[in-house]
Amino acid sequence: MQRIVIIGGGAGGLALATQLGKRLGKKKLASITLVDSARTHVWKPLFHQLAAGSFDTHAEEIEYLAQARWNHFKFRLGSLTGVDRVNKTVQLAASHDAARREITPAQSLSYDTLVIAVGSQTNDFGTLGAAEHTIKLDSPAAAKYFNARLVNACLRAQTLPRVEGKSMLSVVIVGGGATGVELAAELHSAARVMGNYGFENINPEKDLQIVLVEAGPRLLAQLPERLGNAAENELRKLAIDVFTSEKVIEVKEGSVIMASGRVIDSTLTVWAAGVKAADFLGALGGAQKLEVNRLNQLVVNSNLQTSLDPDIYAFGDCAACQQVDGTWVPPRAQAAYQQAMYLVKALPQLTAGKTYKPFTYTDQGSLVSLAEYSSVGSLMGSLSKGSFFVEGQIAKLMYWALHKQHQLALGGVKKTALVTLSELIDRAHRPRIKLH
Repeated sequence: MQRIVIIGGGAGGLALATQLGKRLGKKKLASITLVDSARTHVWKPLFHQLAAGSFDTHAEEIEYLAQARWNHFKFRLGSLTGVDRVNKTVQLAASHDAARREITPAQSLSYDTLVIAVGSQTNDFGTLGAAEHTIKLDSPAAAKYFNARLVNACLRAQTLPRVEGKSMLSVVIVGGGATGVELAAELHSAARVMGNYGFENINPEKDLQIVLVEAGPRLLAQLPERLGNAAENELRKLAIDVFTSEKVIEVKEGSVIMASGRVIDSTLTVWAAGVKAADFLGALGGAQKLEVNRLNQLVVNSNLQTSLDPDIYAFGDCAACQQVDGTWVPPRAQAAYQQAMYLVKALPQLTAGKTYKPFTYTDQGSLVSLAEYSSVGSLMGSLSKGSFFVEGQIAKLMYWALHKQHQLALGGVKKTALVTLSELIDRAHRPRIKLH
């Protein structure tokens, strides 16, 4: 039986394992194993809501063990430490609990086909103090950590006297991409709700200063200029301080220093600028290392096979895939999802020694959520020669629909309907923000 091991339970990896389980695992045509260092999955575009406390993971988290049981694949807890390409095995590190007690020992898994989908991590470009004094929203654990720090800072602010003209606390977000923009708006919305739950010193207009810093000339640089301008206008309406063309050169415990000499006080600093693949990818394969680019991404061909080993595939943010027109597939959630769905059909053909059409990325546009206030987006399609823009309630509805598409891919119609109903019920009786 064909042994397919998938490393990484993000949106792409989990969708691939789920669909392969239904198509191959259920029929005993292949053994599919998903490996991840966490026990549950949270959709990455929701991390900013998790950080702000406006999203409760209990209704949204997908337990890997349960998903595996329902969809005919296996789950193993662990993180990838090495690949033996000769003997076709992967090495997984031991896992431990909060008290450093061992949960699972270091282990080895054999494979016939290996798929690496470990995503990316935030790139601080070696900025002085960034590693020690910033929080990077790379995982649900990091988002929860930021939320705990935020609530603690708000509680502390209640014990301090107000100083006229000075904010009780400030949050500096470095990076004006989608994560930074969405987090800024979400924090403003969360602060308004906090005021209704006893946090009298957290008025988002005068007590909480939210600062968004972008090194480039505009926000959302990867998206059409109109989107960036619309997002910046919305943020400024919320009294969020937006600084463009400002490069951060140092982060200290209580401040952020710019190349221009500007210094901004900061209670909490989030680094959301730049992405790169995990450093360990450059060492995979031992003496027979796999090829990576300068961002540590694994170089793959048009079938998503790594350049030096056709039995090892990579996709999503951790892979560098060049298309026929010379462009590179961007590190975006929609690209990872498209690649996962491509591999669902391509893997059975390629592992059987057959040929399959190359992967082609289709840009379906972009949507950026600005909390409860608005959303902005551009959609690609036949309705125009290039793209058309959506804003406000229509964009918010489309952003919500993207989330539901993700749930449908993993759970089907019945489960998605039940989860949606649960969300509506929770909204009626739970606080609108996480306060602990």
